[in-house]
Amino acid sequence: MGTFWQLEQLPWETVFFDSFTSDWQNQWTLDGELATLTHSAQGLDYYAGTKWKDDAHHAVLWTKQSFAGDLRIDYTYTRLDTSRRGVNILYVQATGSGAEGYEADISQWADKRVVPTMSKYFRHMNSLHISYAAHGGSIEKDYIRARRYLPEREKGLAGTAIPEDYFDTGLFDTGVPHEITVIKKGDDFFMYIRNPSQTYLCHWKLGDFPPITEGRIGLRHMYTRGARYQNFRISHLK
Repeated sequence: MGTFWQLEQLPWETVFFDSFTSDWQNQWTLDGELATLTHSAQGLDYYAGTKWKDDAHHAVLWTKQSFAGDLRIDYTYTRLDTSRRGVNILYVQATGSGAEGYEADISQWADKRVVPTMSKYFRHMNSLHISYAAHGGSIEKDYIRARRYLPEREKGLAGTAIPEDYFDTGLFDTGVPHEITVIKKGDDFFMYIRNPSQTYLCHWKLGDFPPITEGRIGLRHMYTRGARYQNFRISHLK
């Protein structure tokens, strides 16, 4: 237990870093075949497909590396789209459910995610999830929501939301860089976001859910969504 400010000052040690200025395939894999990924000195411009409600147009980037225990994630996110619908998702420590065909190592069933339908993830993975720059039909009405997937229950997303949701944040205007820090330590789960005119802190408690202890980090773009990523860093406690 600790405040974000206390946890931020702990002795974190970098175990993964990608500037995103050169070949993303060195450290990441991609679910989906219709994404567009372009490098520049400013980072990685990452666009999902353009067709709304066509699951083949979703995209998910996954770290090749898996991460255990408490961790911190830092990166710069700049929205590039102007869509009024859909979400970006950060997956934290994702593993397969362990059911037949859904091994804990998600790379073993990547072929099932060539079309990265969202239900394949929440039905068959253990993972924390943060949806952000998220909209239900209005560019002004955004939300940030955390979930802990509860796979193989035939209940979909029911019961997976971690209180509380954050609405109308005013964040993530197109073209504005946002610095994002996510910390997971024990039962505390934080997302701290800052841009040139605003800071915003989200906090969720994980104690009512089965623990998540290891797995890969993922970046989902729903169809029509695009963003630039820079300086993606994952840290463990020394």
